[in-house]
Amino acid sequence: MLLLFLAAAAVQAQEIAKYAGEFLSLGVGGRAMALGGAEAALVNDATAGYWNPAALTRVNYPEVMLMHDERYAGLLNYDYAAVAIPYGTDATLGLSIMRLGVDGIANTQTAGVDANGNPLPPSQLSGFNQFDYSQITYFNSADWAIYFSYAQKYSENISYGINAKIIHESIADASATGIGFDIAALYTPTDRWSIGLNAQDITTTLVAWSTGTNELVSPTLKLGTAYTFDFLKGQFSPTVDVDVRFENRQTESIAHLGPVSFDPHEGLEYEYKNTLALRIGYSDVKQLTLGAGIHLNKLDIDYSFAHFGPNDDLGNTHRISLQFILRADKFVRDSK
Repeated sequence: MLLLFLAAAAVQAQEIAKYAGEFLSLGVGGRAMALGGAEAALVNDATAGYWNPAALTRVNYPEVMLMHDERYAGLLNYDYAAVAIPYGTDATLGLSIMRLGVDGIANTQTAGVDANGNPLPPSQLSGFNQFDYSQITYFNSADWAIYFSYAQKYSENISYGINAKIIHESIADASATGIGFDIAALYTPTDRWSIGLNAQDITTTLVAWSTGTNELVSPTLKLGTAYTFDFLKGQFSPTVDVDVRFENRQTESIAHLGPVSFDPHEGLEYEYKNTLALRIGYSDVKQLTLGAGIHLNKLDIDYSFAHFGPNDDLGNTHRISLQFILRADKFVRDSK
C-alpha cells in the first residue's frame, strides 16, 4: 500500500494528464462484463490474467479465451485472446493479448483542392473547395497490450500472482511503447467466500511516444469480494469490486477523497446446474449490464449487453466470448 501512495505522489508531482492508458480499464470477457466488471474475487478462468492473476491457480485444465466487442455502431473494434496453462501442482502460466482500434481512418490533409483543382497545403484549410479523392490516404489508430502472467499458491487458502505487460499505441505515423507490472492476491477464507486484490501498474507505467511526449499510467488498486450460496436448484454469486485510483479524478469518479477516487462495480450471477448462467451488473460508469452464459463440456459461451442511455446515439455494446477448455485426464493439473 505504501508503494502505491509513493507512486501516486510521483505521478502528481510530475503533473501527468489523467486517463493515460485508459483502454486498459475496459475489461475483458462476456461473463465479467455482464457482471459490471466485478471479477477480482469471482474470476476462475483464463481472463484472470487481466482481472486478478492470482486467481489463475483456479484453472485446472489448459484454456483458450477469445472475445470480440464492437462499440459505437461498429466504429470501434475491441478484441481479446488469452491462454492459461496449469503448471505443476499449484502454479499457472498465462498470456493475454488485447487490441482496441479504429481502422480505415481517412486522411484528407493533402487531398484538398481549390475551385480550379489546384492542390492546397493543409495550412490553408479555409480554402478547401473540394477533395481530390485519389489523394486521400487511410490509417489506423490502435492500442495493444500483452500480459505475461504467473500465479502460485502460497497455501491452501492464499494465492499470489504477477503480470508483466507490454503496451503499444499507434496513430498514423506516431507510436508509443511502455512496460508495466501488476501484483495480485486471492484469499478464500471458505469454499464459498473469496477476497481478491489486484494492484495494477504498481510501479507506474511509462508510455514513451516517438514524438517525444511521455505519458504515465498511474497505479490502480482493484479490491473485490464474492460469495456463493445455493438457491433454486442452482447457485447465486453476488460480487462487488472497487477501483481505487490516485489521479485526482474528483467528481469524474463515483466518490473521491482528495486525489483518491473510488469507482464500484456490482454484479449478481445465477448458475443453474453448472449449465446455464444469468447475470446482471452495474458498472463504474453507471451502466446497467446484462448477460447469459452456456457451459458445455469443453466450451463456454458468454454474452453481455450494455446500453449507453436513451439520449445517446452511440449505440449498444455487445460482447461475445468463447472459452475452449481441454478437459481431459491427460491435461488435468497434476494433483500429486
